[in-house]
Amino acid sequence: MRGLEVPAEVVEELGGGARPRVAITLNGHSWHSRVAIMRGRHLLGLSNANRTAAGVTVGDEVEVEVVLDTEPPALAEPADLARALDADPAARAGFDRLSHSRRRRHILAVEGAKKPETRARRIDQVLSALRAL
Repeated sequence: MRGLEVPAEVVEELGGGARPRVAITLNGHSWHSRVAIMRGRHLLGLSNANRTAAGVTVGDEVEVEVVLDTEPPALAEPADLARALDADPAARAGFDRLSHSRRRRHILAVEGAKKPETRARRIDQVLSALRAL
């Protein structure tokens, strides 16, 4: 039970394509994931952490609630990037107009910096790019 098979008709009824983002509830425990396709089967991953939180073990027969997750995953702006964006209205407006994936790319660039000076330089680069939008 490391993965739960989702019938193709259920995936189709969700209406989010072949690999929709979904909210999953098992024994009152909920998490967000994406339907995977492996060897032509639609599957939901069921990690050890989620099994433990839901109080199930491998081999248990379970009933799972699956609903389409229409909200993009939450993005947490690093505090220093958020301060810089808030201090620059043009950059903030540009950032807020970006798609989820483009905002995520900027956030990951800042978070991936190992040195404070690299982080500061990347924040400056993000602000410059956003002002140009």
